[in-house]
Amino acid sequence: MAVVYDPSKQYEIKVWDVECRRDPVRTLMARIYQPRARGLFPALLDVHGGAWNDQDRTANAPVDERLAASGILVVAIDVRLAKEAPYPASVADANYGIRWLKLKAREWNGDPATVGALGSSSGGHVIELCAMRPHDSRYTAHPLPEAPHLDATLAYAVTRSPISDPFARYEQAKKMQRENLIKNSEIYFNPWDTIYDGNPQGILERGEPVTLPPMFVLQGELDDNVLPAVQERFAATYRAAGGEIDFEIYPGCDHRWIVNPGPQTDRAIEMIKAFIARQLRAWQPLG
Repeated sequence: MAVVYDPSKQYEIKVWDVECRRDPVRTLMARIYQPRARGLFPALLDVHGGAWNDQDRTANAPVDERLAASGILVVAIDVRLAKEAPYPASVADANYGIRWLKLKAREWNGDPATVGALGSSSGGHVIELCAMRPHDSRYTAHPLPEAPHLDATLAYAVTRSPISDPFARYEQAKKMQRENLIKNSEIYFNPWDTIYDGNPQGILERGEPVTLPPMFVLQGELDDNVLPAVQERFAATYRAAGGEIDFEIYPGCDHRWIVNPGPQTDRAIEMIKAFIARQLRAWQPLG
């Protein structure tokens, strides 16, 4: 029986790693955060940040643990890094991860009909693309033979400091003379023109056909990596295209504040839980 999500509840959790997908470069792993109780819990896929070139499934562990303890099956996955494969490889990995979680959710006491996604920084960029283009043939490149009928549509998406406009972020990195971020973008978007194709802001501005699940964007006020004004423009464009989007700025916070303990981190996690609860009450799976 599906569990009604109540953000105020607290559960003990079990954490372990499993294989997600074997790639010729390396095996991509997933970390499972499972509430220790009976029933089918809502399920959430987490995609890590790292400017497309760094980090893994453990990057968002403090947040994943707290969300799981509130009664969500959280599955954090590895995606290929830019040095292993450029765009759209990481998006294809995340698209596969969504379908794979829908397949595996019941095995871990999760409800496959409730799958949403969380992405941080470049992981937020990846999740925005997954949310908006769940059926794109480039993103669905990895087959799931056990369940070919499953798709990568999402009940909702949560993004923290997402790179919603990677070209604007590239220009900001050049302005700040951050050579590492400049290089990271150039490695990931190779050939360079893909920075326009894989640009959530640009997709909306071009009026491309998209899917627009409810979205929550969390942004630090002091973030000089991804500027608040860029996120505000993305939120306005998403809303104008017909999507429901919540946008919140966190005072005194930089790019990665949410992994550090503090009152704004606590506030952000509580707001994520409240957003998820609202979506689970309202969302009805299609088909």
